Amino acid sequence: MDLGFAGAKAVVTGGSKGMGLAIAETLGAEGASVAIMARGQQALESAAESVRSAGAPEVLTLSVDMADAESIAAGYAAVSDAWGQLNVLVHTIGPSAGLFEELDDDDWHAAFDLGTMSAVRSVRAALPMLRAAEWARIVTLSAHSIQRQSARLVAYTATKAALSSLTKNLSKSLGPEGILVNCVCPGTIVTASFTEILKDTLAADGLDSSDPHDVMKWVEQTYGHPCDIGRAGLPEEIASATAYLASRRNGYVTGATVNVDGGSDFI
Repeated sequence: MDLGFAGAKAVVTGGSKGMGLAIAETLGAEGASVAIMARGQQALESAAESVRSAGAPEVLTLSVDMADAESIAAGYAAVSDAWGQLNVLVHTIGPSAGLFEELDDDDWHAAFDLGTMSAVRSVRAALPMLRAAEWARIVTLSAHSIQRQSARLVAYTATKAALSSLTKNLSKSLGPEGILVNCVCPGTIVTASFTEILKDTLAADGLDSSDPHDVMKWVEQTYGHPCDIGRAGLPEEIASATAYLASRRNGYVTGATVNVDGGSDFI
């Protein structure tokens, strides 16, 4: 299926690793030029090489701190200088975890700055370019924890719930302009950072943090959150769903919150 990305210009925030990188690679493979925004220059350069190898005709690397409004504005100004218009914005950024009693006001402000306001600022900066393009799409990445609560993710989940609400509202306001806006809610996804962070924790239970079936077994035992197909997901599975929603081929899906979680008891 031709998704219609030939000649398209796309920004992927958080595109240097994990799900963001998988999305950038997929968009590049489909023929889009991709601007990757992330903080670490070394990770950006490595990601750029991967996205070029996937087939992207052009890759921009932009060192942007998504918790800093001026840095975000500067990143999109650089995209505007390079391209002038934009077809796709995919926003993948989220804050870190923490229990309620561990978080003070500054932690909450920081969580919302990164988890919600980064999207607000990204969309605000990208809108003139999206409006200048022949067609345009916005996709945000929320989380299935907005439906399946976990005590350790209290601030993370609050910001992602706000992001999902923001996305729905934007679909209403931008729909008449032909800009389609959707939200993807990943379930448990086995990324390289996930595997490394939880390696010892899962190993203590005789499980492999790189094995999607072992990971889901641990999630079910620890949090009581199973999924219907019995395994965790992979970054490329999030990328596939995101790419369709971000594509020109998608002409009628907007305002959707799409679970990509291996099947759950939520709709």
